[in-house]
Amino acid sequence: MSIDALFEQLKHPNPHLRDRAMWALAESSDETLIPRLMAVLDEEDTTYRRAAVKTLGAVGPATIPPLVEAMLNSDNVTVRGSAVKALAQVAICHPEVPFTEVGMQGLTQALNDPNPVVNIAAVMALGQIGSPQAFDILAEALKTTDNIALAVTITNTFGSIKDSRGAAVLQTIIDDESTEDYVRESAVSALSRLELVMKNQPRPDS
Repeated sequence: MSIDALFEQLKHPNPHLRDRAMWALAESSDETLIPRLMAVLDEEDTTYRRAAVKTLGAVGPATIPPLVEAMLNSDNVTVRGSAVKALAQVAICHPEVPFTEVGMQGLTQALNDPNPVVNIAAVMALGQIGSPQAFDILAEALKTTDNIALAVTITNTFGSIKDSRGAAVLQTIIDDESTEDYVRESAVSALSRLELVMKNQPRPDS
């Protein structure tokens, strides 16, 4: 199937056909692939745009530099939000590959984006990456942000990152009398989830 036909299939209402096209494109060596996918990030057709986001993730780390560029510099919030989500998809599709420094720095900057479509998605992407470095970026952002929605999202994310340090961060939030009630409630809930996650972690000697 040609590249053009595969791009058309990304618009198909059948998700199985879209996924088949996505992986076929990801395995393609066509040098126009990444620019063409990037051009879909402001597409009004939501199905097509989301399929392009997933395909950029499936292609892998080669997409990170143009995605970071779009995420940080586009005037179009749909493009910025789609670029962040595509970075998360890179982490989902290629968990065995360490996330690049360029990607980490870009997501750190995106936490300060004025639009919640972007900054909340950046938290989700860092949570998906879940590395010690991503944990540190989120912990620092939680200390410094005055954005309540962002603080709640980061707090909730600590409930799913498999890092034992999260318990100490969440307990600090709970114990701090200056913490907003909504953030504290989120921390209590996240701590319960984290304890379950850590309890279900396989033992190193098992």
